[in-house]
Amino acid sequence: MRDKCFVREHRGGSLEKEQHHQLMEWATQCAQHVLPLSGERIDERLTRALEVAVMWRQGEASVAEARKAAVEAHQVAREASNKTAIYVARSVGHAVATAHMADHSLGAAWYALKATKSAGKSVDKERKWQDEQLPLEVRELVLTARDAKRFQRI
Repeated sequence: MRDKCFVREHRGGSLEKEQHHQLMEWATQCAQHVLPLSGERIDERLTRALEVAVMWRQGEASVAEARKAAVEAHQVAREASNKTAIYVARSVGHAVATAHMADHSLGAAWYALKATKSAGKSVDKERKWQDEQLPLEVRELVLTARDAKRFQRI
């Protein structure tokens, strides 16, 4: 069962439209921050997915377009052989999937942390950076959900 705190008001939850958009922005930032870890050549499906995420937040892309972009990002992950690149692609996929279900934003951050660890970088430093990017309006929601779920362990 999904956490109703991440379900939009019009679907019976408590999440407001602006909060959903803020979660998308944060998830996109998390994925963009680790994108360079995927290697020298970044798959265009990943950059396109992040573009769709921004477009959705601005009202210029549909949820269906975001879901399609998420599927394509996850396809990049399935095609990759390097763990760091897989985690980066999964982060991007979850970021853009936030349009469909807001709690995917947690997955974007979690996979960004996994990519960071896989690349030999500081997970603590990355988590601190992620937390600093959180808009105040969704900060408590994200931190509470993250602490309550598997996203605590990397």
